[in-house]
Amino acid sequence: MAVCVFSTTRWRLVAALLAISAALPAADHGAKLADKSSVNYNIPLWEEGKAPLATGNGPLDSPFLTVFLPPEGKRNGGSVIVAPGGSNIMLMYGVEGLDIAERYNTWGVTAFVLTYRLSPRYGENVRVMEGKRAVQLVRSRAAEFKLDPNRVGYIGFSAGSNTARSVVGTSGPGDPNAPDPIDRLSSRPDYLVLVYGVGRASPGESLKNFPPTFLVSAAADTGPALGNAQLFADLIRAGVTAEIHVYQKGRHGFGSGFGSPEFSDWMGRLELFLKLDGFLPGAN
Repeated sequence: MAVCVFSTTRWRLVAALLAISAALPAADHGAKLADKSSVNYNIPLWEEGKAPLATGNGPLDSPFLTVFLPPEGKRNGGSVIVAPGGSNIMLMYGVEGLDIAERYNTWGVTAFVLTYRLSPRYGENVRVMEGKRAVQLVRSRAAEFKLDPNRVGYIGFSAGSNTARSVVGTSGPGDPNAPDPIDRLSSRPDYLVLVYGVGRASPGESLKNFPPTFLVSAAADTGPALGNAQLFADLIRAGVTAEIHVYQKGRHGFGSGFGSPEFSDWMGRLELFLKLDGFLPGAN
C-alpha cells in the first residue's frame, strides 16, 4: 500500500468531496429498476443512524454502495463489490472505482462501488465489517437486481485489497437468528481479486476456505508483489483455485491499466479467469 501524507487542507478537501458523493440521493427501495436503468445511485449499508460504531451522523459516517448497472439486454446475473484504495484516508474513486465498475458492466456484471469509512475516524475493523455487510446487502437484493447470489465477487485495490483479504478471512455463513434479515446471509464472496495489496492473515484465517482468487501487481512494487507471490503459493498448497500476474515493469496504482503499455491487458486476463471458473458466460 502506498504511503501518502496529506496536509489538513487536503484532508478537508477529501472530506468535502466524499460529503458531496454521499449526499447523492439514495435509492428508493420501492422504486422500479427500470426507472434507474441508466442512472448510478447509492444504497446505504445500514439505515440512517444505524451504522455500527459510528462516531457521528454526517456523510463521512455513512458507508454506502453505488450501483452501476450494465445495459438491460447484457446483464448475466453476475455482481461484484469494488473497494477502491487510497491509504484509508481517501478513495481513488476514478481509476479504482468508476473505471473498474464500467469495465465489469461491459462484461454484463452489475457493479457496486463501496464507499467505506476512513481513518483517522475509523479503524480497519470497521472497514472489514463494512466489506462483509456489502456482500450480504448485495445478496439480500439479488431478486431485485436479477442477480445470482452465488456469483458475488469482491475486488479490492491497495488499501481496499488489504481489507478484502480480511473480509474473506473473517466471513461466515450468516446468523440465522439475527434480527436484521441481511445479517442472516453469507458474507463470503464467491471470488476474490487482490490488486497491488495482499493484506495480512486475520486471526483464525483458513486459506482452504478461500474462494477462487486472482492476484495482480507490479514487480517494482515490491511489498504487494512479494506478498501476492507468497499468498499465491499458500493458496495453491491449500488446494484453492488461484492465478497470479506480476508485471515486470510499472508502479503502484495502475487501476484498470487502460492505455498503459505495461498493464493494459490485466483486466482481460481477469475476464478469462472469471469465465474459466463459471462466473462469466463464454468459457469453452
